[in-house]
Amino acid sequence: MKTRASAESLAMLLALITLWWAASHAQWVSKVFLPTPEATWASLVEGLQQGDLFKFTLGTVWRMLLGWGLACALGVALGALIGISATARAWIQPTLEFIRPLPASAVMPLAISIFGLSPSMVLAVVAFGAMWPVLLATVHGFAHVHVRLTEVAQALGLSRLAFVTQIGLPNALPDILSGMRLSMTVALIVAVVGEMLASQTGLGQAILLAARSFRASELFAGIVLLGGIGFVSNALLALAEHRLLKYQRH
Repeated sequence: MKTRASAESLAMLLALITLWWAASHAQWVSKVFLPTPEATWASLVEGLQQGDLFKFTLGTVWRMLLGWGLACALGVALGALIGISATARAWIQPTLEFIRPLPASAVMPLAISIFGLSPSMVLAVVAFGAMWPVLLATVHGFAHVHVRLTEVAQALGLSRLAFVTQIGLPNALPDILSGMRLSMTVALIVAVVGEMLASQTGLGQAILLAARSFRASELFAGIVLLGGIGFVSNALLALAEHRLLKYQRH
């Protein structure tokens, strides 16, 4: 079944590339806006080997990973503090639900006023935007610890810290890992938007400069790289999730 799903996904990808090839060569859309796959591939190879595309890619990946790491640390810590206390959830949950829908891009003007157009501004906004999936997943995981486990912890006289590390985190781990995977995607998106607005070295800036100069093949090369980064990061997290949750399948 898994092999069949992979084959179907590959077939869909090949179909999309074929449609792209046909549309670009038949000039259904001007090549100024839609380059051929061959031109995109040539720009990608040239940019990675001779140009600054590799440096831009490293900048985006580093910014994404650092912001994601901060978001995960803050999300798990705050989520655990809120999740273990019904009183805290009653007081704080409405505020979280008010702030959570705010797009990270809407917070950028505030971050710019605080940090200026600096790497710190982009990092702060990435961490803010990527924190919410992890935070809410952690709260959900801790809030749904089975009542029997809570009673056992009370009977054993476990401290709050012991409850969190020995019972809460193992119970909430599936939720937390799912939140982390979603958070990684958010971190990549916000990092690219931040690079565009703050003129920071990265794929966001490279794509914006290519668009302004009507270098369509370079623009598409940057987009392909972003798709590759998202695919690889999600695959690695899925593999880590599969191994970390192996105990649940026994």
